[in-house]
Amino acid sequence: MADAIAEQIRVRGLVQGVGFRPLVWRLAQAYALRGCVGNDAEGVWIHACGSAAQLDRFVRALYREPPPLARIDAIERAPLAQLDFSVREFRIVDSRAGAVRTQVAADAATCADCLRDVFAAGGRRRHYAFTNCTHCGPRLSIVRAVPYDRANTSMAAFAQCDTCLAEYRDPADRRFHAQPNCCPHCGPQLWLELPQADAVRAAPLRAVQQRLRAGAIALIKGIGGFHLACDATNAAAVAALRARKRRPAKPFALLARDLQMVRRYCRADAAESALLTQRAAPIVLMARGGAALAAGIAPGQNGYGFMLPATPLHHLLMAELDVPLVLTSGNRSGEPQCIDNVSARALLGPVADAALMHDRDIVNRLDDSVVRVVAGRAQLLRRARGYAPESLPLAPGFAAAPPLLALGGELKSTFCLLKDGGAIVSQHIGDLHNMAASGAFEQSLTLYRRLFDHAPQLLVVDRHPLYRASTIGAALAACEGLPLETVQHHHAHIAACLADNGLPPDTAPVLGIALDGLGYGADGTLWGGEFLLADYIDSERLASLAPVPMPGGEQAVRQPWRMAFAWLYRLFGGDVATLCAESGEFGAYLGGRPLGLLARMIDNDFNCPQTSSCGRLFDSVAAVLGLCRESSFEGQAAMALESCASGAAPAAVGGGYPFALETGTALPRLQPDAMWRALLDDLQRGAAVEVIAARFHQGLAGGIGRMVDHLGDVCGARWCGRVALSGGVFQNALLSELVLHQLRRRGLEVLQHRRVPANDGGLSLGQAAVAAARAIKNRSG
Repeated sequence: MADAIAEQIRVRGLVQGVGFRPLVWRLAQAYALRGCVGNDAEGVWIHACGSAAQLDRFVRALYREPPPLARIDAIERAPLAQLDFSVREFRIVDSRAGAVRTQVAADAATCADCLRDVFAAGGRRRHYAFTNCTHCGPRLSIVRAVPYDRANTSMAAFAQCDTCLAEYRDPADRRFHAQPNCCPHCGPQLWLELPQADAVRAAPLRAVQQRLRAGAIALIKGIGGFHLACDATNAAAVAALRARKRRPAKPFALLARDLQMVRRYCRADAAESALLTQRAAPIVLMARGGAALAAGIAPGQNGYGFMLPATPLHHLLMAELDVPLVLTSGNRSGEPQCIDNVSARALLGPVADAALMHDRDIVNRLDDSVVRVVAGRAQLLRRARGYAPESLPLAPGFAAAPPLLALGGELKSTFCLLKDGGAIVSQHIGDLHNMAASGAFEQSLTLYRRLFDHAPQLLVVDRHPLYRASTIGAALAACEGLPLETVQHHHAHIAACLADNGLPPDTAPVLGIALDGLGYGADGTLWGGEFLLADYIDSERLASLAPVPMPGGEQAVRQPWRMAFAWLYRLFGGDVATLCAESGEFGAYLGGRPLGLLARMIDNDFNCPQTSSCGRLFDSVAAVLGLCRESSFEGQAAMALESCASGAAPAAVGGGYPFALETGTALPRLQPDAMWRALLDDLQRGAAVEVIAARFHQGLAGGIGRMVDHLGDVCGARWCGRVALSGGVFQNALLSELVLHQLRRRGLEVLQHRRVPANDGGLSLGQAAVAAARAIKNRSG
C-alpha cells in the first residue's frame, strides 16, 4: 500500500470489559486496516496501518458505533513510525500492566440476545441463570483488580469448557473476552437449601417457585447481594416477612416479570417505563393504579417501587410466576446486605423458609438503585447497582485538580475518588452509625483505591466532628501524612448540584437552597433549611428556616411528635394547656406524653439542640396530622406527608398556608408560625388531612419563592441568577414541582440533581468538587 501511514490511537473512557476490542477488530476488518489493539492501564490502545482516509473512517466509526456498555471520553491520534508495515492482519493482543487510569463498568441487566439464549429451546444455555456476554452481566460485583481480566474476578474459580473457551477467544463472537462467560457445564451452579433437609440440586428454581406460591419466604442470592422474597399479593406472607425482618413500615421493593405486570398495579408513564427497562434496571417509584397488592407492601404510601429482572436468575424466577414478588435487601435491620453464603445462613436463615444459593463469590456488595421521575426528569435517590462505579465526567477545568478522596456524610454514605477530571462516586453503602455498615464502608474504600490505583494528595470530610466518615478520614490523613480539609454540609450539597450539572470550578455564585434533615452548621447548630450564596470555593449563609429546639436530640428524629410539640410550644408561648386544647386530636395524643419534662428541657436549653431543619418541619406536620408520630426509618414522616398531600383534590386545596419572612435581623428567617395557626384552624374546622398536607406544601413553596425574591435583592450583582436545589427534602416530588413553578415563573434558571442523589448520597461529590476547586485556585494564585 503506497500511501499507507501508521497511527497510535488511544481511546479513553469506559472501554474495558464492554466489548470494545472486538469492536475495534471488526471495524479494522471492515476498513481493511492492519495492526493490533489491546487494553492497558489507560484504556484501549490501537496501532493501525492504512490510508489516511481509511483511518479517518475507522475513527469516525468508533465514535458512531460504541458497544452498548461503553462510553468514549476521548480518542487521541498520533503518528506511529515503528509499526511493522509488513504485518498483513489485525490482531487483538493481551492486556498490558501499568499505572491504572481506566474505569470499571457497572453491572448491566441481561441483554436481549442473552435472554433469547436463556429461553431458547434446545440451546446450550437454556435455563442457565449465569448467562451473559460482553454487552451485559456482572462487572463491579465480581472484580477484584484491574485490568478487568477473568483472573482478577470471582470467575477465576471456574475454568471454561472448550466450547465457552472457543467463544471467549473468537473476536467475532459477542462473548469474546466476556470475563464471566460460562455455561451449565463449567460455570456457577444453583441449589436450594431447606431447614432439616438435603439441598435441592435438581430444578432448584422450580422448587423455590413452588414454595413462594405457597406463601413461603425465600432467601435468594443474586449477583450483588442477597434478597428476601415472598408473594407480594399474599398479605400473610408479607406480614410474616415484616415481622421476621423487624421492619414494621418501610416500603418493600417489588420485582415484576415484565412491564405488563407492573402496569397491573401502577400508572407507569413513558419516562418511568423507560427507566424500568434501561440497562441499570433500577427500582422505579411510581403512583399506584389498577389492582391492589397486599396492604403491608407500602404502608402509608400511594405508590410502589418496582424493578424488572436484571439477571437471568431473576428472569427465570419470574418466568413461571403470575404475581410480583417482594424483593427486599437480605440484611438485618440497619446492616448492609449479606454477600457471602456463611453469613447469610447465620443472619437470615431464621427469617427465610428456603434459601436459593449459588457458588460464585460476590466481591462487591451492590444494593438496588432507586430512581424517581421528578418534574418530568429522572432523579436518582439511591445510586448503586447499574450506575456505580462509572466515572462522572466533571467540567473540563477540574482536570487541573490533584487526586483527592472525599468521604461523604453519615447517612446514605458514599465516598468519591476525584482524579483526572472525573469523579468516581461509590455505590450507596448505608448508615455509618451501624458498625457493620462502617466496616463495609472501609472495605469498599480499600477496594476502590486498589481498583482505580488512587493515591490521593488530599482528604476531604464533613465538618461534623463525630461523623464516622470524618473520623475515618482523619485517621487516614494521619496515617498517610495527607492534609485533611473540611467542607460544611450544606455547602457540599449545593456544590454537588453544581458538579452534577457540569458547571466549571470557577462558576459564579448561585443561590443555593439546601433543604434536608440535619447537617452540622458553621455556627455549631444543626442546619437543614438553608439559603446560601455559594460557588465551589465558599458559601455564605443568607437565610434559613426559623430554628426550633429538638427535645432529646436524636430522639426527636425517631419521635416526630417531639418536634411537633417543640414548634407548638413556641407558638403558644409555653402554654401547654392551650397547646393541647387547640391541637385537635394531636393535643389528646400529647396528653399521654411527658410534656412537663419536655417543657423544662426546652426552657432550660437542656439536650435541646436548635435546628433549622426542613426535614424536621415535615416530621412535625406529619405528627400533628396523625400520619407518623413514631418513625421506624429515616424519612418515614416526610414520605407519609407527601403521599397524603398527593391525594388532595386540586380544587379543594385553594391557596397554601402563609410562611412569614422575618427580615429585620442579621439573618432573615422563613417563619412558619402563621402556617401553624392556619393549619390548626383547618384541623378545628375538620378539613381533610389531604387538603391540609397539600396546603402545607404549597405554602412552603410560596415562602421559598418570596425568600428568593428578597435574597435576590440583597445579593444584587453578587448572584448570577441561578438557583440550585439540593438536600433530601427535594426528593419530595410534589414540593420540588411546586418550588420549580415558583422559581421558573420568576424567570430564574433552576439546577436540580440528575446523576447523584439530592440526599446525602451526593455529599461526597460535593465535598470533592469544593476541595478540587480550592486546590485549583490556590495553585493558580
